[in-house]
Parts: sequence; structure tokens; C-alpha cells
Amino acid sequence: MRNIAPGKTLVLADINDGPGIVKHIWMTFPEPAPSWLGRDGCADHSELVLRMYWDDVTEPAVETPIGDFFAAGFGRRAEVNSMPVQVEGGDAYNCFWLMPFHKSARIEVENQSKLQSGSFYYQIDYMLEPSLDPETPYFCAQYRQEFPTKSNRDYLILDAEGRGHYVGTVLSGRSRSPEWFGEGDEKFYIDGDETPTIQGTGTEDYALNAWGMGTGTYPYFGVPILEGEWGMVGWLTTIYRWHIVDVIPFTRSLRVEIEDTGWITEDELAEGVHRGHVERNDDFATVAFWYQVGQPKRFTTLPSAEERKLPNLDLIVEGKQLLETAKTHPRSSASLQAGYQWTGDGQIFFRTPGVDNPWLEVAFPVEKEELRQLTLRMTESFDYGIYRILLDGNVVRDQVDFYGEETKTRELSLGQLRLSPGEHTLRFECVGKRGESRGHYLGLDSVRLRERWNVKRVAPPDVQIR
Repeated sequence: MRNIAPGKTLVLADINDGPGIVKHIWMTFPEPAPSWLGRDGCADHSELVLRMYWDDVTEPAVETPIGDFFAAGFGRRAEVNSMPVQVEGGDAYNCFWLMPFHKSARIEVENQSKLQSGSFYYQIDYMLEPSLDPETPYFCAQYRQEFPTKSNRDYLILDAEGRGHYVGTVLSGRSRSPEWFGEGDEKFYIDGDETPTIQGTGTEDYALNAWGMGTGTYPYFGVPILEGEWGMVGWLTTIYRWHIVDVIPFTRSLRVEIEDTGWITEDELAEGVHRGHVERNDDFATVAFWYQVGQPKRFTTLPSAEERKLPNLDLIVEGKQLLETAKTHPRSSASLQAGYQWTGDGQIFFRTPGVDNPWLEVAFPVEKEELRQLTLRMTESFDYGIYRILLDGNVVRDQVDFYGEETKTRELSLGQLRLSPGEHTLRFECVGKRGESRGHYLGLDSVRLRERWNVKRVAPPDVQIR
């Protein structure tokens, strides 16, 4: 157990009596929320970088944030139950990828956060071998991102040279446009092929889902993270696809790409362009996993921890400012509730003790008329109710259930709107609660006007530019 100070690197293993094979890695560390393990909070797993070096080299064969390596992107913690990696409860990180080395192995973690790691526990299990075939391949993994993806070409996941086999992909995406990003085909260019040697039928299909995606983790594929509402700007998705039974071999080179295409609302389309299978510009982050004989080519560089954070798209009106405008049913009350899960100084906590038809009204300003997504960051909890939501007197969501077994935030889209400059009013009317809920409460963290992509889409080119 160690604490990794900000900017410092902890060597987890420094083995110099190979040949051998790393068989298992286990690690755990605190959540980023303030706790007895860190009064000001701790680094999250997107800020902890895992690196692995095989056989006395200066460049790592593995370089990726811990979260992405374990199929949990964008700093979200998620439970994963797959063949090569398992994350119990989002806390206990286990890796079973076999990692051979001929002479030496060094595994380290760098804390790129401004906060300490807290109690970082770890164990490395390896087996020394009498000998290994000189052609035994090394385990490799590399993180890459584009925030957002570039136009007129496919997104690059891997550009490898040498001989080896591809074993997996983790892809995390945040939507920058409404609708659905998951129609992009994965493409494998093997040994210099100019056209894809293997081409799939869409991102949802590459994740071995169909007709959309649903959360779930399985031995060879899964969707650990699916946050937001279908079709909204800001929808977060992390998928993994392990090619363990169906490895993809290459003898000279391998280039792995995926399209960023899908469905888009008509307001983003040039005249005459169909809504479906249009190129998009979403935020993508990936980790490629492969084995190869000899050290891997460095085809990208790892962005800094700050650069790995998603760009802010929101004009935010926090709960404290909203509370200044709040009006409630005479026998209800609204107050500011502080907590790590809420932004700013906290959320508006709306109490409704034994009141029939309670309601809450807040106002938020709009300075400039432009097309944006009106997004509410709300709380769900064990004593929250069901509410109708009105904007300037018009119903925009008829019934939204805010019950949840645990207290956590969620984002709610009120649509893609051009709101006129001035003050606008949101009204929340309680219409009941589900049976297991202990109350009719409501929590409003913030109102957000979310930026939309501002380029008119055109028909995709006949040939992708690589």
C-alpha cells in the first residue's frame, strides 16, 4: 500500500531475473470524493497512468489511464466482468492478460492529478520460466483520443508495424450532436491492404450489441457505461470488444480505424442530405490492445491529464443562483444542499412534507439566442418523487421518476431549443411517487445550455481520406 503524491510515479514491479510471464495484476484505490482517505478528495482513475516496459527499453509498450485500460472511460467508475479484466464493484481492478518478458519487466503508475492517490494497494503475480521462445510476442496497449473526431477521415485506433495479433478495443464516446453515433464501421487494414481486410456493420455491432446498446458486461464484449438519455448531446458510452477467440493476426502491419457516423437531426444537415449514416464529430477516446514480436512503434503520444478531460460544452446556471429565484408551494421549502456529487456550491433540495400537489419554480437567464440543448442535471435518490416539468408554462416532460436506490446525479434533456434572450421559468410539479420511494423530494443541481455542433453536414465522400 502506497500513496502516490501529485506528479510522482510509483514502480509497482521491477523484475530483472526473466524470462517470465506476468499472470495477474490487482489494484485498488479510493474514489475521488473526499473521505477519510483524502480530506480534499483523491485522484480519479483517468488521472492515474499505467505504463509497462518489457526488456530494458525506454519507451513503454503499455501506456494508458488506468480507467480506460479497465474499460471505464472519462473518469467514471464501472463494474466490469470480462475474461481478461474484471472490476468488482467499480473498485477492485483485476487484469489477467498474459504479459511475457525475456529479461526484465517494469510496471509503474504515474499520478497526473493535483491530488494524492490516497491508499493505492496493488499486487503483481508472475511466473519465472526456464526459457521463452525468442519470437514470443509482447503485450501492448495504447491510449489515443480526439476531442472531437476530425472530419473526412476515420478515427485511428492503432497503427502498428511488425508481426503480431490484435486482441481488443476499448472505445469511449461523448456525443456532440443529437441522435445516435453508433453506425460507424470498424475497419482492419492488415499488412498494407488499401481497402479494409475486415469491415464491420456499425459500432453497436462491433460491440456485439444490436439495434442500439444496453449496459452489460460479458466475457468478450460489453457496455459498462451508458449515461444520459438516448439521442441527447452529451450522451456517454464506453464499450469493450476482446478479440481473444477471434484474434486478428498480422505479419507486417496493422491499422485499425472506426468511422464516426450515425443519425443526426435535420437542423445539422445540408439541404438534401439524409439523416442516417452521416459523418459526425463526437469525442472519442480509445485503447488498442495487441501482441507483437519486438517492441511496438510509437504511433501517438499520451495527452496530459488536463487534455484528457472532456471540453466543457455548457453555459451553466448553478443551484445557488437558481435558488435566488425559487418559488414553492406555501408549505414546501427549497434550500441549498452541499455535496461532492453536485457542482458549484450544491443542489436545490426541494422538501415536500405531507403536501398535496407540491411544486417548485426557478428562473434562469439566456443572454443570446442560439440553438442549444436545454439540459438539467438532476438527482435521483431513495426518497424522491415523480415530476412533470414545464418550461415557460408549457409541458416539456410529462412524468419523470427521480427515484433511485442510491443518491446520484443524472442528466435530463429538455430538447434542442432556440430560447429568446431574457429570463425563462422552469416549473416542477409533483405527480406522485413509486411505491418503494420514501418521499416526494426533488434535487436540481444546475441548468445547462449545451453547445451543439455548428457545422452543416454534407454527404459523405465516396472514398475516406486516410
